Amino acid sequence: MKNKILITGGAGFIGVNSARRFLKNGWEVHILDNFSRRGTDLNIEKLKNEYSTSKLKIIKADIVKDYSVLCVAVSDVDVVLHLAAQVAVTTSVANPRHDFETNAIGSFNVLEAVRLSDNKPIVLYSSTNKVYGCLEHLPVKEFDKHYQFHDKEIHKYGVHENVNLDYHSPYGCSKGIADQYFIDYNRIYGLKTVVFRQSCIYGPHQFGIEDQGWVAWFTIASMLERGINIYGTGKQVRDLLFVDDLSRLYELAIEKINKTAGKAYNIGGGPENKLSLLQFLDKLMSHMGREIPLAYSDIRSGDQPIFIADTRKAFNEIGWKPEYDFNEGFDAMSEWVKGNRGIFNSFFN
Repeated sequence: MKNKILITGGAGFIGVNSARRFLKNGWEVHILDNFSRRGTDLNIEKLKNEYSTSKLKIIKADIVKDYSVLCVAVSDVDVVLHLAAQVAVTTSVANPRHDFETNAIGSFNVLEAVRLSDNKPIVLYSSTNKVYGCLEHLPVKEFDKHYQFHDKEIHKYGVHENVNLDYHSPYGCSKGIADQYFIDYNRIYGLKTVVFRQSCIYGPHQFGIEDQGWVAWFTIASMLERGINIYGTGKQVRDLLFVDDLSRLYELAIEKINKTAGKAYNIGGGPENKLSLLQFLDKLMSHMGREIPLAYSDIRSGDQPIFIADTRKAFNEIGWKPEYDFNEGFDAMSEWVKGNRGIFNSFFN
């Protein structure tokens, strides 16, 4: 392999962290992004300052509107890491057409560009745990500060890939459509596609907002001494995965593509790194040394009371498991947030 990768949405949080890993390991990295999200220009400037421009190529383009540009970009690489997306459930409810065009049609454009290319690069797709819906068929127990799966097996290991898909919300539908297209393009056309149904990813370079990236948003808001709005009880539980563990997974999946092609994997921090919103807020208040003003609103449509990824398939087939515990990962993210206080002040003032 020539080790040349195209990252769609590469100026975003996961994209820039993945680019950094691949550049560090000698890859040539091409980033395609429309730079519509706040902070993406800052991420790229930081990346340019760290790495030689001879190994880094930036393409300003949109996966929906600039199909011809996308085709040219795909034709020049060995791997495509497809991260470009509309990422918030709330935004998808407010503007379902934009959500569908970005996540469904945009992803279809990526697949078609790969299918029609001469080089047929490997394609990794960043899917979501939202393809499993609200998991209403899995009973939960309610405790003072968290929910817990009632089933002992699921409580111990998390949600396995054999759980039925059940799209909920426009976001769940658009990401789910793309999820299934990537798997089917392996079956029908023989493309080397891999799907990762990701849980809650956090880390440096995450310009979190209230609608998406809650670990980063809570940290940013508390640093700026802003109140935090909790939707629902705050007992919702997620397994938290540090972004460096995710980018390491992408690299391993490429190395073992003969094993991973055509498959979907549930990816998150697993049971060892699960926290409810309230439990995280306790940690955050202790870290900040002060109380954080909280307000409560109705739960958002499609919100899962609990999601924990069963990562045993990824371990058995790829040899991957999370290496960072949450405390270690949070310290790294928190230091980045503190180091960029001036930027966040300018965003919200």
